Amino acid sequence: MPLSQKPSLSQPPITPFKSDLNQKNSLSDANLNNSRLSEASLTANSITHPIATLTTATTYMAPIKTWLFVPATRLDRVAKAFAKGADAVIVDLEDTVAPYDKALARQGLQNYYASGEQRAVWARINQAGTADFEEDIKLCRQLPQLAGVILAKAEQAADIEYLHQATSLPIIALIESAKGLYQLDSLAKANGVSALSYGFLDLCNDLNVQVGTPAAEIIANQIRYQMLVTSKVHQLWPPIDTIYPDFKDDEGLHQRVKQWSALGMSGMLCIHPNQIDVINQACRPTNEQIEFAKKVVDEFQRSGQAIFQLEGIMVDAPVIERCRQLLARAADR
Repeated sequence: MPLSQKPSLSQPPITPFKSDLNQKNSLSDANLNNSRLSEASLTANSITHPIATLTTATTYMAPIKTWLFVPATRLDRVAKAFAKGADAVIVDLEDTVAPYDKALARQGLQNYYASGEQRAVWARINQAGTADFEEDIKLCRQLPQLAGVILAKAEQAADIEYLHQATSLPIIALIESAKGLYQLDSLAKANGVSALSYGFLDLCNDLNVQVGTPAAEIIANQIRYQMLVTSKVHQLWPPIDTIYPDFKDDEGLHQRVKQWSALGMSGMLCIHPNQIDVINQACRPTNEQIEFAKKVVDEFQRSGQAIFQLEGIMVDAPVIERCRQLLARAADR
């Protein structure tokens, strides 16, 4: 349910992005060909060794970790959200806007961009098949400055492709129903989709799962697993975790972030600016991890060996690459 952008980047870097129905751009192509998606660089490291040559495509980017929702009826909060350090801001035209305020909310977003130089934001639009969906598309077509579009309650690949064709913007598919989850592979193949996320409260309502129970956590982890594998197979950006509804529970949020970051997810939807610092701190590597990573990279550069032992641990190409990525993340933060 929420989203945001990084102050140090002039454009939010969501990648990759599919350019046509029959061919997917590589992650690096997406960065080169669509400045709207990313300014972060991708590096290809060729590691030469007497026994083997290891070529690794490092997909580390300055990531969007915090996606902060702002109601489209409260666009005065957008600047405050960026000032709080949100990596991306999602202007919500869906759940946080009452039906009678939808037209006013769309006009507000249009006025936001008409008021001068503004930071690029994402727009969460209404579900396909509704009258507001078509009106939201009309608005997005007039706003090429948008960072991208989040499709609420995504259930059909055809809706994503229709939306992308109409707007030429990257799409994040927000899964909020059993039908959407069942169609996950099809949605991930859709032209224009860049990433997957999910609205867990809506999914629990649809599945009749009781929120806050061990059973709900089993379902949540199954969804995360499915999205991770599907995103990897279809060359999408790693998935974005759902909101943490209790914005006063810093410890619970910290543990949640540790969980999804360890799983390899890329970021998290947020509903309150106070969640941003907690997420960033939880994602930051520890001093011990950084020191070990430095030792690994230093030893590799010194010896040129593709496999060696360090502090009783066997180090090979995957460990070296993981240490490179960890140091890149640490430098970014």
